Amino acid sequence: MGYDALLWLSFGGPEGPDEVMPFLENVTRGRGVPRERLLEVAEHYQHFGGVSPINRLNRDAISAVEKQLAKAGIDLPVHFGNRNWQPMVEDTLAAITKAGARRVLVFPTSAYGGYSACRQYDEDIERARAAVGDGAPELVKLRQFFDHPLFVGAIADAVRAAHAELGNRPGTRTVFCAHSVPESADAASGPPSEGGRRYSRQIAEAARLVAAEAGIETYDVVWQSRSGPPQVPWLEPDIVDHIDALHAEGVTSVVVCPVGFVSDHLEVIWDLDNEAAERAAELEMGFARAATPDTDPRFAELVVELIREHTEGLPARKLSPFPAAGCTVNGAPCAVGCCEPAKRPSRP
Repeated sequence: MGYDALLWLSFGGPEGPDEVMPFLENVTRGRGVPRERLLEVAEHYQHFGGVSPINRLNRDAISAVEKQLAKAGIDLPVHFGNRNWQPMVEDTLAAITKAGARRVLVFPTSAYGGYSACRQYDEDIERARAAVGDGAPELVKLRQFFDHPLFVGAIADAVRAAHAELGNRPGTRTVFCAHSVPESADAASGPPSEGGRRYSRQIAEAARLVAAEAGIETYDVVWQSRSGPPQVPWLEPDIVDHIDALHAEGVTSVVVCPVGFVSDHLEVIWDLDNEAAERAAELEMGFARAATPDTDPRFAELVVELIREHTEGLPARKLSPFPAAGCTVNGAPCAVGCCEPAKRPSRP
């Protein structure tokens, strides 16, 4: 039995000032986040006219994937759905169902394991099927791809380009960055038999692979976008704190690579292009940020290759010893107890 469509499943983001607060309320629903905190985060969005780049970038990436599918002779319509903002995944799945789809592949816009990076997309799938009810298509989620050679190659070239932007200065430190999560969430990521910390270990492995591909011997792995009350431990060090530490070491320039992101979420352009870049400028350090991979032609090729693993039985290409994980049906977790949701922090 073949597949009738591809559901492109992402986080979502506002596309105008009036959408910012409703979007943030969707993101934090049920978490008891004070309105004052939402207003604080809303200011980050309003700094960019109330528009997150994520929906536009997703549409651009979908267009590139559609062209690659046509080039490969694969007739598979692509539909866009989000967790937190229009187009909502429930509405998209309802439309796919009405069109007669019975079996659908799902591409989540995250390369990694962990609750936020993987299992929460399973929950989105389960919720969307429940909203559609009887007749909802079977949804098969594509696997994690942090160690795919096309993903690694695209990021490695972006790192090289960022170094070139700084004139390939000797001694420039490469810093790989990913979204921080609570320590408890990272400890619970992956199947219990694996010992936890699948998320942070995959980030470290992706950084190692990219550094090796780019010919970089010395690099660091740090975190960004931490939130929540200070008493809740999150993965550290923070990127801005790390820039301070590098300056104290005598490092005069830095290339930052958001290896944990496939596209320019608002966290990337706020935390890196604004806060981290401004801190480096205050310290008179050179600063360049590597591009995220979804604008690279290889990203669309990667998505189509993941699709062909299912439609044509193509072997999975990967560069690490991590098991190929994340491919599940109808929102089931990868394994019993895999990435169990940790208790949510009380602030976004």
